[in-house]
Amino acid sequence: MNMTVSFFSMAVGTLAWGHSWQAVALVWPLPTWVVTLSSALGVVMWLVLLAAYVHKTWAQPQMVRDEFKHPVQSAMTALLPVSTLLAAITLKPSMPELAWGLLALGLSTQLVLGLWWAGRFWQGGRTPESVNASVYLPSVAQNFVAATACASFGWPTLAGLFMGAGLFSWLALDSMVMARAATLDFLEPPLRPLQGIQLAPPVVGGLGYLSLTSGPPDLMALMLFGYGLYQALLAVRQLPWTLQADFAPSYWAFSFGVMALASMGLRLWARAPDEQLWQLLAPILFGVANLVFAVLLWNTIKLFAQGRLLPPATQPKT
Repeated sequence: MNMTVSFFSMAVGTLAWGHSWQAVALVWPLPTWVVTLSSALGVVMWLVLLAAYVHKTWAQPQMVRDEFKHPVQSAMTALLPVSTLLAAITLKPSMPELAWGLLALGLSTQLVLGLWWAGRFWQGGRTPESVNASVYLPSVAQNFVAATACASFGWPTLAGLFMGAGLFSWLALDSMVMARAATLDFLEPPLRPLQGIQLAPPVVGGLGYLSLTSGPPDLMALMLFGYGLYQALLAVRQLPWTLQADFAPSYWAFSFGVMALASMGLRLWARAPDEQLWQLLAPILFGVANLVFAVLLWNTIKLFAQGRLLPPATQPKT
């Protein structure tokens, strides 16, 4: 199967969608099966993609090595441990032994992979044109999700360490991404959907922060949510420009941030149920998240039915 590692954005987005249904259950009475079904869909998506990628690693090891060397695809490898950690969080209530195993696997893999990728990044040799929002994945997304996972498994001190690693990596990399946008030529249309990742850091980090705190939302939580909401509005403003690219799996880059924004809004509402702003915003964001998920899933199914989901296989040289 000629899938790329970036396909794991589908697993990340679907697992995060399931987490948004867990969050909405905090404020609305829902049948248990609805939350269970949404969570199960994410786990199934992750398992299918993991099996496909393991098969690819065995059958086409050179293609996997090439992905790890590619300036953009190498950052996408972070989606493997991110999706594993999200699966661990999802499975913790129903299959705790398996969830603990996935937590250990995800934490160790994300730490090794993040250090390897960041070390190569620091060595230089990258062209400015290769810098885009995908650079947030190894150092920012991995650490923020690790923080949420550690907190949910009862390790708040370790979670705080991962939060620090993610936060300061985000602040350092954000200026690079903005400098690329301000000083270089337009992103080519196929790369434009990757800018959807820009929405994720404040709200994925915000969920990590909420997992380490309690009580009504404090200033830091409001600041993170506010910046995430601002990035979401900016993404809407950019849609005509982004949609110049035909639909491809790369559009799933929007999914993690959109789902995390909805989940954070719902969790803020659960902590401040009388706040009218959350009463207004949280249901709207949850509705938008479900609409985005439905559009992504429907178009992905259409591509699969048309035989256009996977990239064309590289012909061997003769």
